[in-house]
Amino acid sequence: METYKLTVMYDGNCFNGWQRQGNTRRTVQETLENTAGNILGYSVEINGSGRTDAGVHAKGQTASMLVSASFDTREFLKKMNERLPEEIKIIAITHEKRGFHARLSAKGKCYEYYIDTRKKQGVFTRKYSYACSHDLDIQSMSEAASYLVGRHDFAAFTDLKDDRSTERTIHKIEIEKCGTMVKIIYYGSGFMYHMVRIMTGTLLEIGMKKRSSKEIKMILDSKERAKAGFCAPPQGLFLKEVYY
Repeated sequence: METYKLTVMYDGNCFNGWQRQGNTRRTVQETLENTAGNILGYSVEINGSGRTDAGVHAKGQTASMLVSASFDTREFLKKMNERLPEEIKIIAITHEKRGFHARLSAKGKCYEYYIDTRKKQGVFTRKYSYACSHDLDIQSMSEAASYLVGRHDFAAFTDLKDDRSTERTIHKIEIEKCGTMVKIIYYGSGFMYHMVRIMTGTLLEIGMKKRSSKEIKMILDSKERAKAGFCAPPQGLFLKEVYY
């Protein structure tokens, strides 16, 4: 068997998330698998670096694919992009050593979240940002973000409902303001279900002066989801890059 790594860009508005589901065929994973299978002439399984929810986008999602024999990557890339819907594009395909797995081999990820602070959200950005018509206190948000950096138990910042470890490492959080658009960039070892969106909602509540930046430590210590802020909607979230 041969292993290939796919770097994928997609518009999450058009799909019910990354993961293949029994009740819909409109997922990124199934669309990629069906397209690749039609080209190769047999069924293939394509595993992503992680799941993205319905409505979440990717600039650089990574996936691994096992095939029975090696192929010309440039020709395969061309055929894939010709047949995929316009909402998905394969950026790159590389041949990897045996044992590479998009999720298990990943060392870290970067997510971006976009917030539009105009009174009326932009026509051409409304599907790719969250409308928050407030004059956000970026300094307080940045201070709060600094308390999230490091190795912590992020149980309060996930809607995960199983017994897996909720400890994660956040390497850096950057908050940038350009005109009326605010971008929050998260770098970390890995992120749990809704984790980035809940951290974003909490930071936004601090930016709107509904909370103090000092509350972050209390929220982390509580390990209670109810103590954290709202889960920001999916359309503002992008998986930017996966690190190996």
